[in-house]
Amino acid sequence: MLSVYEGFFSGGARIVHSDVVRGLAEGGQSHQVLSIHGEVHREATRQRMEDDPCYRSLTAGGVAVTSLGRTAGLVDGSVAASVFSGPELAETARSMAAADVILSLKEQPLALLNQGGLPRRPVVVGLHRSDPENQGPALDELKAAIADGTVVACVCCAESTRAAYEAAGIPGEVLHVIPNGVDLLRFRPDPAARLAFRASLGIPAAAPVIVFAARYATMKNVPLFLRAARAFLAREPEGHVLMCGAGMNEANPALWADIEIAFGADRHLAERIRLLGVRRDMETVYAGADVVALTSASGEAAPLCLIEGMMCGAVPVTTDVGDSAEIVRGHGFVTPQDPEAIALAWTAAVAGRAGLAPALAASRERFSRTRMIAAYAALLDDVHMQASPVPTMPEPH
Repeated sequence: MLSVYEGFFSGGARIVHSDVVRGLAEGGQSHQVLSIHGEVHREATRQRMEDDPCYRSLTAGGVAVTSLGRTAGLVDGSVAASVFSGPELAETARSMAAADVILSLKEQPLALLNQGGLPRRPVVVGLHRSDPENQGPALDELKAAIADGTVVACVCCAESTRAAYEAAGIPGEVLHVIPNGVDLLRFRPDPAARLAFRASLGIPAAAPVIVFAARYATMKNVPLFLRAARAFLAREPEGHVLMCGAGMNEANPALWADIEIAFGADRHLAERIRLLGVRRDMETVYAGADVVALTSASGEAAPLCLIEGMMCGAVPVTTDVGDSAEIVRGHGFVTPQDPEAIALAWTAAVAGRAGLAPALAASRERFSRTRMIAAYAALLDDVHMQASPVPTMPEPH
């Protein structure tokens, strides 16, 4: 199997896909990864492939990772995404020739895989959003690849993804839903880690803590989150808010501007917001929190932060985007896109955390990484079998 990535940068889709690849490799399949970009500049953060935790996890698990070496957002941002050099196509052809099936992490790599002259292999595309119309030319690339038989299946991480892509013109018969799952050994309640993490930030053991794990992107609706944080911190004098992800750091001037606008005369309240940036220990951050919050306006499918946070014991509070409401049903709260309503839900979630713990514990198998990887393995085996020629028996003499 060959997986093709647009690049290695922070985001739930890359975490899920990389976990699937590593899990399939652990199960005996042979996998390698080709990344179009070796370095990406997004969310006010320079992200080198070799520094990315997904890259490190894959290579540590014995999965070979190579790159075409592009540097998106730094050098060749003006070059059309569908323009590839001879050496880049030759490297891609070498990688594809050794594979039986190609996995495309989202539809963007199809700009490369649709190039003429490359080895013809069945392609399975992982779809991780619910807004295909906002994916630029990638939707057209997907339609073209399905029409010519290159793409034989698409894995949707959520029912909302399947519905959105079918509505956008993708044939329903190629769309397969495999919900996201996480490593339950890693993401679990950990009282000792909770206390140690809070102590490291100077946060009292009993203080209400909200965590927002997201990249700094328009779809995440950071201004709404900050307005809710202002209302929450004004109501909860002992409360703290943690912001994690690419661009959620002090080096991002746009984030500082958002904070200034959201807090205004109450700027002193923002002193209880911690900007933690990209973390390698999210299981510890979630274990240390009472609430995992999501305020996205669009695009979400099955947000990984909600699942990871829940499995660590944080109560999920989310706006109604993608499959979020179904994911948190019986385990947390769904809010309108209103800062006061969100802040009140955070307070209710903190107060109800102990009461929700049994329901969160009972839901763990539903969100298992093992279940997810087994479903991927079954689909890929089926694709491989259908693509392989059926051996014929020799004619009797």
